[in-house]
Amino acid sequence: MNDEVNSTEYHIQLTPLALEMLAAVKDRREQEKLRDRIDQLKIEPEKQGKALVDNLSGFRSIRAVGQRYRIVYKVEQDQVVVVVVGIGRRKEGDKKDIYAILEKLLDP
Repeated sequence: MNDEVNSTEYHIQLTPLALEMLAAVKDRREQEKLRDRIDQLKIEPEKQGKALVDNLSGFRSIRAVGQRYRIVYKVEQDQVVVVVVGIGRRKEGDKKDIYAILEKLLDP
C-alpha cells in the first residue's frame, strides 16, 4: 500500500563545503553512517532534527554517528530539495564547533 500523502521524495544536494567536510571524516565507517543519515533526509526532512535559531535561522540540524556529528541542512520545499550545508562535530565553545564554523561562513 502506498501512502500518497507522504510519498514526496526530496532530492539531496551537498554544497562544496559539505562535501569537503564529509571527505575530511577519516573513519570510513563514520563517513558511511553520515551518508546513510543524509540519505534518510529524502523523506519528510522538515520533520527531522531541530530548527536552528539566531544566525542559523532557516536551517535544521540532525544528529548522526551516535550523536557525535551534526548535519546542517535547509529544506527548499518549492524545489523539493534538501541542501546539506555542513557536516561536523558539535564542540560547544570550540572554534571547530560545526555551528561556529557555519555561522562565520554563512554570515551575510
